[in-house]
Formats: sequence, C-alpha cells, structure tokens
Amino acid sequence: MTHPQLAEQLADGIRQLGLDLSPAVQQQLMDYLALLVKWNKVHNLTAVRDPEQMVTHHLLDALAVLPCLTTTQRLLDVGSGGGIPGLLLAISRPEWQVHLVDSNHKKTAFLQQAAIELKLANVTVHTSRVEALSGLAFDTIISRAFSELADFVKLAKSALAAGGRFQAMKGVYPFEEIAHLPAGFEVEHVQPLEVPGLGAERHLVTLKVTA
Repeated sequence: MTHPQLAEQLADGIRQLGLDLSPAVQQQLMDYLALLVKWNKVHNLTAVRDPEQMVTHHLLDALAVLPCLTTTQRLLDVGSGGGIPGLLLAISRPEWQVHLVDSNHKKTAFLQQAAIELKLANVTVHTSRVEALSGLAFDTIISRAFSELADFVKLAKSALAAGGRFQAMKGVYPFEEIAHLPAGFEVEHVQPLEVPGLGAERHLVTLKVTA
C-alpha cells in the first residue's frame, strides 16, 4: 500500500471505532507508523513487518480501547515495547500524562526518540522493570501481551493510585487467567472489542484492588 492508502485505511478504521480524532492527530499516528517501520528493520520491535498489517494489528488495536478509558488522566503502559498502546494513546489524548516502561534498552531508545520526533510533551519513558518504579501513581495501568493477569497486577500494584484500575488487553476471553487471580484483586468488567479488519477476538479486562 502507498502512504495515502495506509492513511485512508487508518481513517476508515477510526471511523468504524466511532472515534473523533483530528486530521493533525491522524497525521501524527501515520508519522508514528513510519518511525515504527523504519526502526523495526534494525531493532526488531514487532514481528509484524507489513505496514498495512501494522495499521490493523497495532494502531487500530490500540485505539480500540480508547472508549473504555473514560476516567483516565495519568496512564502507565507496562512492557510498552514499540509503544503499543501507550504512545498511540498519548498521541490521541494529549491531555493525558502517559508513562511508558520497558526493561529493554533498545525499545526504550525507540520510545524516547519517537516521543521527541512526534513532539509528545505528555510522554515519559522509563527503562526499568515496573516493580522497580517508585514515587509514581497512576489511575490507569495498561498492558498488552505483557504477562498473565496474576503477574501483571502483582508486579504493577505499587504504581496504582487509590481507586485506580488495571486494564489488560487480551485476545480470547481469558477464563483461565481470571481464575488464577491472586487474593485482593477482582475483575470489574471484560469488554469485547471489535478491531476493524482484524478478524480475531479482542477483550479489555478491567481489574481493581479489593484489599
């Protein structure tokens, strides 16, 4: 696909998701895609190589969670990797404060460079394990393909603000992972997501601390 075709694919997906994102934001999303394609050739940020698939599997997959994050102001993306979903959410919601954490130096180098080139003043990058973060609290902690639910909530609990929520992006409904949640955590809601053009199940699992 050419750049205009990819831009139209993205715009059409955004319409299908019912999102209102300005032309400037959509251009930033396309600029992010160009950076991901460029860096991926050297740093292997994602197994997806085709830009058309990146639009569906990464950009639209991340944007599909936006309608569910209605109370978010401070967000932490755990195991951010290539910035999915954190960088994409930061682009789409410039009023949010978005922190990205990953222990892989090559990946955080990309995240830092992307934040600079895309002029994202609302992004902070941490090269760290999430359990090593200190002095920070977030109302929303999100992850995609980071770990099973039990590990996610245990490792990230110290960074969750009082009354905050964990958001775990999953494929099929994670019955087994939910069954193995440790004491003190419970599922508040599981939202099926329809990602335009993906043709695969997606769910957003919202969890809270009960003790």
